Amino acid sequence: MATGLKLMRAIRVFEFGGPEVLKLQSDVAVPTPKDHQVLIKVHACGVNPVETYIRSGTHKIKPLLPYTPGSDVAGVIEAVGDNASTFKKGDRVFTTSTISGGYAEYALAADHTVYPLPEKLDFKQGAAIGTPYFTAYRALLHSARVKAGESVLVHGASGGVGLAVCQIARAYGLKVLGTAGTQEGQNIVLQNGAHEVFNHREHNYIDKIKKSVGEKGIDVIIEMLANVNLNNDLNLLSHGGRVIVVGSRGPIEIKPRDTMTKESSIIGVALYSSTKEEFRQYAAALQAGMEIGWLTPVIGSQYSLEKVAQAHENIIHSSGATGKMILLLE
Repeated sequence: MATGLKLMRAIRVFEFGGPEVLKLQSDVAVPTPKDHQVLIKVHACGVNPVETYIRSGTHKIKPLLPYTPGSDVAGVIEAVGDNASTFKKGDRVFTTSTISGGYAEYALAADHTVYPLPEKLDFKQGAAIGTPYFTAYRALLHSARVKAGESVLVHGASGGVGLAVCQIARAYGLKVLGTAGTQEGQNIVLQNGAHEVFNHREHNYIDKIKKSVGEKGIDVIIEMLANVNLNNDLNLLSHGGRVIVVGSRGPIEIKPRDTMTKESSIIGVALYSSTKEEFRQYAAALQAGMEIGWLTPVIGSQYSLEKVAQAHENIIHSSGATGKMILLLE
């Protein structure tokens, strides 16, 4: 796989386990792009919760060991394989997936998972688009089938996916309510499309939401932590309302009768159930958002490759996220 024996730094996982299994190596061969592939010089890579589940071996996706994590990179095209004519060396791009892994100085990607990065967005922002924005778009437009004028509650709105949902929902004409656990988080949620924000650490915040939305309830809830919030969500919904489960970290007991009286739905969303055609559709809508200016990723904590274990620890265990966590490779 080596290009003239060119070597790079990359994170390698040789066994499933805790954050300590993430090993930084400096002698990893730089891959060569084949048919319909491109090689990207990585400037930044997004860190997503799913990457911690895959690393721990508890996810249904189990890569062959050893592997390099990371799907959302932003950088510059370094080399182009045969028939990957959309791109040329030097193009600024971002990805929704990689073949060789994104926690590395170079990443190989299939050309249909690579998209142009407009000049107005920097590489950090480019690395914050892939999983969060495509998931947010799928949750709202595909799973919830939102219509302009409906209300949406983003339960956990200050992280990467939550802020993406707020921006998209506002652009598509929804009434947007968000929750966050810190004052900083609440401010960021309001600055990124929410009409109202609530502190989900206050014991009576559900009552405040009910008071705000009145008898009708909420049409759509985008749920980041279903194992904590699903019960409350079902009580907040309008008739025909739907909860879209984007994240959950354990079991919860619910009363199925709560779905009967309102004829409400609980719908799970997984980005990688999307077809190639759906990815193209989401990309077209998001590209328009970048051009018009409503798609502006908010960057949260930033880590070097050396600190990747800390990043994996913090994305799961530190509460009150604001913005998108990224690895910096520049």
